[in-house]
Amino acid sequence: MKAALVESQRLYGSQVLDWRDLATMREAYERERRFWNREGPALAEVKDFAIPGPYGSIPLRLLRPARDKLLPALVFLHGGGYVLGNLDTHDRIMRLLAAKSGAAVLGIDYRLAPEHKFPTQLDEIAATLDWLTKEGRGVGVDAVRLALGGDSAGAHLSLGTAVGLQGKPPAIKALLLYYGSYGLADSMSMRLCANDLDGVKPSDLAFYRDSYVRGPRDHEDRRLDCLAADLAGLPPAYILALEFDTLRDDSLTLAELLGRAGVPCRLTRHDGVLHGYLHYNRMIPKAMQAIEEGAAALRDWLF
Repeated sequence: MKAALVESQRLYGSQVLDWRDLATMREAYERERRFWNREGPALAEVKDFAIPGPYGSIPLRLLRPARDKLLPALVFLHGGGYVLGNLDTHDRIMRLLAAKSGAAVLGIDYRLAPEHKFPTQLDEIAATLDWLTKEGRGVGVDAVRLALGGDSAGAHLSLGTAVGLQGKPPAIKALLLYYGSYGLADSMSMRLCANDLDGVKPSDLAFYRDSYVRGPRDHEDRRLDCLAADLAGLPPAYILALEFDTLRDDSLTLAELLGRAGVPCRLTRHDGVLHGYLHYNRMIPKAMQAIEEGAAALRDWLF
């Protein structure tokens, strides 16, 4: 993994980001991700389009591994601390999940914080799911077989959406949760694993949370503090926890609480890796293994 990070830095450089300069942050993140998004698998169909949403149009990317058939779909939410990322920064991950699972993947380019704060992103996800129930067949998606998933902030948005939709249509059939933050304000992994290499220091976590949340009252919302929610009745979940991830204990706590609530859960722990390593699947076999594990869960729960 170290060699892969060094290669990325050699090609695209590294810099100390000014947290106040959002344009610089986003440009640097997108530039670095271009290296990791090369050589994604070809698919039968890749289509960019937009749908109406509560705050304006919502850009989407539909990736289908097969034409002329109705497919189940993973609605994918990219990571980036709610502040960074887009459909291009996670294109290879989405392509791989589609190719290896056989399901369609629909990526949502939700509005970013801090310009758009909680619950804007959740409202856009809910609007997209509602659109799928009405119009999904027209784009080859079976809205009866939907999963939600993402990495990091995208995993949190997935779980928060599922918590908010409990008992409401559409019925989500599965969750794909790669190393998310689900509600812990402090933990052993936050104390031991935060460092300058993986970019998730306490100051980073505070920046992302402050960017996303409007104020203290938002923390009472169970779509934000998912670990305090009643988790009974949620769909089965694949959860990935990483040994050296600041957010590792969020995943371990979620898996334990889901088990107590009677929700089927596949918890996988990958040792020796850091937050965000799913992007490094071009070079690190264990990152590709995480993609394959998620794809296997989708096959088991959607087909």
